[in-house]
Amino acid sequence: MPSTDSSTDRTTRDPYRPARVAAACLALLLLGSCARNPVSGRTDFVMMSESQEIAVGRQADEQVKKQYHVYESKALQDYVDSVGQRIARQSHRPNLEYHFKVLDSAEINAFALPGGYVYITRGIMAYLNSEAELAAVLGHEIGHVTARHGVRQQSVAQAADIGLTIASIFVPELGSMGGQNLTNIIGGALLSGYGREHELEADRLGAEYLGRTEYDPQAIIKVIGVLKNQEMQDAKLAKEEGREPRRYHGLFATHPDNDTRLKQAVGEADKLTNTVHFEGRSQYLDAIDGLVFNDNSDQGVVRHNRFYHGDLGMALSFPDGWQVHNLPDTLVAVSPQGEAQIQMKLDDNPSGSPRDYARRLAGNSAQIDTLEVNGLPAAIIELPTTIAGVIYLNEQAFILQAQAKTRSGLDQYREQILDTIRSFHALSGDERKLVKPLTIRIITARKGDSFAQLAQHSPLGKSAESYLRLINAMYPNGEPKPGQDIKIVE
Repeated sequence: MPSTDSSTDRTTRDPYRPARVAAACLALLLLGSCARNPVSGRTDFVMMSESQEIAVGRQADEQVKKQYHVYESKALQDYVDSVGQRIARQSHRPNLEYHFKVLDSAEINAFALPGGYVYITRGIMAYLNSEAELAAVLGHEIGHVTARHGVRQQSVAQAADIGLTIASIFVPELGSMGGQNLTNIIGGALLSGYGREHELEADRLGAEYLGRTEYDPQAIIKVIGVLKNQEMQDAKLAKEEGREPRRYHGLFATHPDNDTRLKQAVGEADKLTNTVHFEGRSQYLDAIDGLVFNDNSDQGVVRHNRFYHGDLGMALSFPDGWQVHNLPDTLVAVSPQGEAQIQMKLDDNPSGSPRDYARRLAGNSAQIDTLEVNGLPAAIIELPTTIAGVIYLNEQAFILQAQAKTRSGLDQYREQILDTIRSFHALSGDERKLVKPLTIRIITARKGDSFAQLAQHSPLGKSAESYLRLINAMYPNGEPKPGQDIKIVE
């Protein structure tokens, strides 16, 4: 039997293959271009001009502002912008128009978009203690912009997509679902490979920009230490609550504060500075005096395991000892060892009675009791590992659902769960006064002051002492000194 040339055979089956190959390769050449990197001076493969980069950033900025509200303090916005602009003028792209915004979010984060859009949350600002540390965060994000990290990663991803088109011509199997998954894995590995180096480069650039503006480059090390301590504390709380810790994936997350290459980068930046650095501790503390801490009032507030929401006009109480988490889309309380949890959700357009609603949720086999909860129509569902309450208020349905890992766990907390459901009520006039956010206040420590003593009067609950040490960079066992300005939460 005569042999068959496989390539000739494929060409015969697909007479347009050469043209498709040429078109795909031309697309790759047209979309891609080589540009001089503003930082390194080397030539990078990118698929976006600077004007396109700015347009992408501007468009993405609108999406960010929809997801996160801009924090309503012109004085703080102006302060952060002035620090950011000072650093940006010393960067490798000083002529780019930069935009710095404080987001009204309790998340501990900062990030940058292509084209000079830089964001910092009020959540991370609560843990910083000087203008130099603020400059370190902003300088790191400016480093991502100046080195065009977002543009370079987008180009790699786009090239991977075009590469799939070309590769599928030569290897048709790559056009299948399995082939697409493989390409996604390869593309993901490429992008992940950039992460570590990009973060380190942003640190190096941030340190350099700090040095040029006479801030202490060592502030970067301090910020990393603060974030690692916060992560450590959350891991401890997560263990007590039986949940996964909230890992920090943003700024400085890719390396520890004793990273050798990071210390080398900061050391190089130190050579650019004078022997006397500007710390700006008092300036920074003055700027954040009154900063909202944790939840803002439009998200509802938690006070000693009681939840109040002004806009929804409701309140309820969770069991003592449970950890309450006010998340953007739900409210969750977790039992001391994590055996059970209660979650509250909202339905703006319920139909039928609470009993009808409960029946749709639970099915015909569930036991459903109809009752009034503090004058509000309600129904309670009981299943082997679930107890739920449906309560109507202001034409909205509030669903309080409790679940446990085991039937015995549910039995253990049954009365506490039912007490929580029965505690739901319309917000009173006196309670409405409580619907105001916690704020950071700056006080001067007196002789004999300790964080344990200050925690006794704090609204932060049983973790107050740890939080006070964290936000003052004295975790795990530091104490204030007489005459020292420190943060408390009121």
